[in-house]
Amino acid sequence: MSEPLYLAKSEDGYPALLPQMANRHGLITGATGTGKTVTLQSIAERLSFAGVPVFMADVKGDLSGMGAPGVVTPKLEARLKDLGLEGFQPYANPVAFWDVFGQGGVPVRATISDMGPLLLARLLNLNDTQTGVLQLVFKIADDQGLLLLDLKDLRAMVQHVGDNAKEFTTEYGNVSSASIGAIQRGLLTLEEQGGDQFFGEPMLDINDLMKLDENGRGVINVLSAEKLVQAPALYSTFLLWLLAELFEQLPEAGDLDKPKLVFFFDEAHLLFTDAPQALTDKVEQVVRLIRSKGVGVYFVTQNPLDVPEKILGQLGNRVQHALRAFTPRDQKAVQAAAQTMRANPKFDAATVITELGVGEALVSFLDEKGRPTVVDRSIIFPPASRLGPLSADERKAMIQASPMLATYGTTVDRESAYEILRGKPAAKQAAPGAIPAPPPGQPGGLNANDWGNHGGQQAEQRPTPQARQPEIAAQESGGGILDSIGEMLGGSTGPRGGKREGMIEAAAKSAARGMAGTVGREIGKQILRGVLGSILGGRR
Repeated sequence: MSEPLYLAKSEDGYPALLPQMANRHGLITGATGTGKTVTLQSIAERLSFAGVPVFMADVKGDLSGMGAPGVVTPKLEARLKDLGLEGFQPYANPVAFWDVFGQGGVPVRATISDMGPLLLARLLNLNDTQTGVLQLVFKIADDQGLLLLDLKDLRAMVQHVGDNAKEFTTEYGNVSSASIGAIQRGLLTLEEQGGDQFFGEPMLDINDLMKLDENGRGVINVLSAEKLVQAPALYSTFLLWLLAELFEQLPEAGDLDKPKLVFFFDEAHLLFTDAPQALTDKVEQVVRLIRSKGVGVYFVTQNPLDVPEKILGQLGNRVQHALRAFTPRDQKAVQAAAQTMRANPKFDAATVITELGVGEALVSFLDEKGRPTVVDRSIIFPPASRLGPLSADERKAMIQASPMLATYGTTVDRESAYEILRGKPAAKQAAPGAIPAPPPGQPGGLNANDWGNHGGQQAEQRPTPQARQPEIAAQESGGGILDSIGEMLGGSTGPRGGKREGMIEAAAKSAARGMAGTVGREIGKQILRGVLGSILGGRR
């Protein structure tokens, strides 16, 4: 078993998070300014030191400091002495920066196909009727063998269905012009929010989030979300999609000595605001089952009532900072937080929650048998990394040095629904506003050392994006039904997300190009949906 991760000091000792229990999920709550961010940073870097990769969203821009060593000020030195940490030494963590908009990190993308109609309907704020029409659009695209990779693919496909509504009505059902118009308007709004930069290829490979550095420490993946969180629907949908990808692609792992990845949901209330019950139920199912995949999920929010009760019951490790009981809802939240922790006979938890100072918290972690420990009033240990953001130059240098920039720095726009329906050639271009990938031999170029893989070994050097094009989907996309279909189509299938070239596309590139469309329709090429995207329609 791995060593306990000591995170705080109480009157009775040092509460510690056990690595083997870290995938039992957790909750960090507290009012603004009570120390949630410091707690998040401390937990993340201790997990990283233990060899556990971490993913987190940086909604305020201050978590980038995890990539630089901290500074021991006189105030911090006095606090360290009170905590019994005289041997404290600041250090920097291995950090990888990601950004949907490609500005504050390596670009991160998903495909329209992989997102699926349910999450897209929520993103576009569609009603039930409009959601049904969107599902119909996806179905027609599947039946006609048209890949939906980016926003222009979906817009072209929606227009195609609208223009030919009468032809599709008999086989697929009624397609109202009002619903088509609502979807198109939603897509325009999404594009203005930056959705056109998020959807496309190359799509993020979740294995690139589970890397170790040369010293065996887990890489801390920081998503730059200062701009993204201003579009709450896009922010929450992206994180839900990523959680679904982890659930779908990772194999069963059982009980491990430490998690494969720990995932932090900051501003967790955004995930459930206006979410349909079907989606909330699916998130609860994923959270409940993803533990066996070796993934821990931690929700960070101001109020424990922000998280649905069914999901709240799955969160075993708790850090409760101060809450203010100024309103009836606040008072209810205090009582709820106190009642979900194992009582300590030395104090009344509900009273203490309102009295906690900055950096103090009520802490209850799971013991080696999975039982909640008695709640302790504790002082959280400070992180060894910097409290506060990196400078713009420091951040840019780290992004340029990232081995992931060569893989994801350039947008790949191959032939898909838009090009086929409009008769236009595909093009490859750099993402708007993205930090360009440096040439070979330069800092951050192809000669830079890659992060080690999840086993701690040095990863193989990645080829250039140009060299990757013939093999974009040679990457593994997960097990289960995807692998089975892959074997059926010759071992190179998997158009989920359009990442891998299948038998149909290979046939289209053969001498029998003229028959490709016919072959595609006869075999019935389908675009597989993500586990959340297929909730209403089921797996195809």
